[in-house]
Amino acid sequence: MASAVELALAATPLLLAGVLLVGLLWPATRAMPIAYVAALLVGFFVWDMPGEYLFAASAVGVMTAIQILWIVFGALLLLYTLMQAGAFDRINRGFATISDDRRVQIVLIGFFLAAFIEGAAGFGTPAAVVAPLLLALGFPALAAVVAGLVGHIVAVTYGAVGTPIVIGIQDPLGSTQATSTAITEGGFTVQEFSLQVAVWAATYHSLVGFVMPLFAVGMVVYFFGDTDERSLQPAWEVAPLCLFSGIAFVVPYWLSAQVSAEFPSLMGAMVGGAIVVGTLKAGYFVPDEEWDFPDREEWPAHWVGTIEPGQADAPGVGGGAGDVTAADGGVARTDMSLLRAWAPYILLVVLLVVTRVVEPLPSVLQQFGTQWNDILGTGLSGGVDWVYVPGFWLFVCALVAIPLYGMSGREVKNAWREAVQKLIAPLIALVFVIAMVQVMLQSGAHTDGTESMIFVLAEATANAVGPAYPFIAALIGALGAAMAGSNTVSNITFGGFQFEAASQLGLPTQIIVGAQAVGGAIGNLVAIHNVVAALATVGLVGSEGRVMRLNLIPLIYYAVGVGIVATLFSYVIFPGLF
Repeated sequence: MASAVELALAATPLLLAGVLLVGLLWPATRAMPIAYVAALLVGFFVWDMPGEYLFAASAVGVMTAIQILWIVFGALLLLYTLMQAGAFDRINRGFATISDDRRVQIVLIGFFLAAFIEGAAGFGTPAAVVAPLLLALGFPALAAVVAGLVGHIVAVTYGAVGTPIVIGIQDPLGSTQATSTAITEGGFTVQEFSLQVAVWAATYHSLVGFVMPLFAVGMVVYFFGDTDERSLQPAWEVAPLCLFSGIAFVVPYWLSAQVSAEFPSLMGAMVGGAIVVGTLKAGYFVPDEEWDFPDREEWPAHWVGTIEPGQADAPGVGGGAGDVTAADGGVARTDMSLLRAWAPYILLVVLLVVTRVVEPLPSVLQQFGTQWNDILGTGLSGGVDWVYVPGFWLFVCALVAIPLYGMSGREVKNAWREAVQKLIAPLIALVFVIAMVQVMLQSGAHTDGTESMIFVLAEATANAVGPAYPFIAALIGALGAAMAGSNTVSNITFGGFQFEAASQLGLPTQIIVGAQAVGGAIGNLVAIHNVVAALATVGLVGSEGRVMRLNLIPLIYYAVGVGIVATLFSYVIFPGLF
């Protein structure tokens, strides 16, 4: 058992990151390098880590960050390519023209479209894309941001084509000898265990999150409806549509999780969205009366920022109006079919399925990577799977989109410029945060019998919380995401922590780590990075506090709901699982 001083020092990098990010509102690009240096100092002076181990652990972190950034770059490049080509606008119009009822638009755009963007791109992109789209339809800016943030949370665990699970859970657990050995002894490979985590996370989300369309609609109609008398009645009127939409999403979502962590959000949004759109077009679940916001002159000032709702040139992701509406150099492309607009993403799903299911393609593709084994004789290893990971196939689909849409050189250049510019801040933040976590994870690797910083923190937390641990597991993940603005980073930081805590308490590790993966998703509701990014796209920077206070409502619901389910799973329904 570690001493109180050792526990305090082990927690220093995490606490420092929390104080700087949340307390002082520093950007991650400034806060995480300092936290990384703190981890190095604690590792060297307290855990007696030799210099070569500090370097090797940091190198593993850098390689993991590069692999994440490769995925993010591909995701952003494909998204911006579709935006420049006008295909994304066509997808949005396909949703928006189905109904003028604001509640239906929240379900189709704030839930399904946002969930799809999360599954395809992740990393704060959905709200930053969806909020300006809703603004352009006439939503108050603040309502647009709230709807975009709340609507996509159920998809975050599998954002950017499964990155939070594949990179956030699988890679860190596999890179730490103690956890990888424990998993092997439990009868799993690390990859199989991570898939089980994905399945349990999807189970939590399905049981608790299928009401999120209703939650998003309720938040908007209650806080942005009649300014004299708040009421949830307009939400109850479309409850059948909202609940049907939630179920239509979570069924293919949960089934996809049985196959791979890369598909749930994409399949849930595409299949569920198609079902709901078809149902609405057939005349089912269509509201009897259209609901709209109060007259514009009745809106409180804090609802609106510097961009007037309903403007046709409301900005898209990362730029002004020209980035989206005028990107094609005057070619309207108004005749683009929905199938053609969706084609690159449909191709992406097909390529991912084929390269993961059809043997021997997975093993062949994994050979095209960069690997550094036994770094400086430490036994630590890392690498980048350049071709097997989704980043490569996202990149391929972005290239295919160029001739598919007949894009000009200027459009292609704009798409690449936007994607590269969006990588700068994540590059700095991810490199240092993952290097910090690897130092903490590997701090006991140099000497037999020495436990890592993460292990001693998990042991202390397990002892302090005891049997109530399943109830708070998701909250720990939410805290990590709130600090770092990323489910992936939260999983990297606390996935091993949760595994060790579950092991100490004799709890099912896959259920507890699954709760971590869900917690990392719900923490995005109040992650300052995501909130600021969304507010910036609608000209409402400075309203972070309002958004975060409102979003505490769904966060508390989700955390309590997952906590109850995790407790029942751990002690009553599935107590014998590994």
